Amino acid sequence: MEALTHKVWLQIGPIVITETVVVSVVLTLILVVGGHFAVRSQKLREPLEVIYERVEAMVQNMVTVDAGPLVPLVLTQWVFILAANLVGVIPIIASPTRDLALTAALAVVALGAGHVYGFRANGWRYLRHYLEPNPIMLPFNLIGEVTRTLSLALRLFGNMLSGEIIGAIAVSLAGLLLPIPLMILDVLTSVVQAYIFGVLTLVFTASAMQVASSATPRIDDVPSPPTTSGANS
Repeated sequence: MEALTHKVWLQIGPIVITETVVVSVVLTLILVVGGHFAVRSQKLREPLEVIYERVEAMVQNMVTVDAGPLVPLVLTQWVFILAANLVGVIPIIASPTRDLALTAALAVVALGAGHVYGFRANGWRYLRHYLEPNPIMLPFNLIGEVTRTLSLALRLFGNMLSGEIIGAIAVSLAGLLLPIPLMILDVLTSVVQAYIFGVLTLVFTASAMQVASSATPRIDDVPSPPTTSGANS
């Protein structure tokens, strides 16, 4: 039951600061400070640039639009979610991603990124895709946006929470010997879930950009007026 609860560290009136908030803030500060010093270090900067270029090439091959602006978002999600998943391996710390509030916030960021890049590509005309193929589909398209965001949050939350529950049951039944392979499996699950979340964010955002770019015909797509043989004479 402890895996299903979130420890309250501080409460000021209606404001409740849980373990998830504290661990997420500390983890974010560590990643930001560590990344800052890693970029300033000449020995680490070159390998990081190589990694970034390879990630950018991989992201570009996944979608059909210019995904260059999406690389920082997807890479940041990969790093943060992977670190948040792996921190749960430490016995005294619970993974923040087993809290639905955090996974829901990450899913909202993924949803918002699609709209931001969609508006940037085509302005308010981006909203036309909610009326396609006809205006009757508007409520269904809106429901699809909500369910897609909810499924993205529940997928990460469910996988991480189930892993901690299974590990806790194994420890209580078999001591410290059996959980070792389960911890290895938990690490593998953490890596896979971080990758899947980032890829789904990339796919959702790229699809929004593709919808926006296809909303307005390009100059090359506009047929040229027909010419007649008499016009040259």
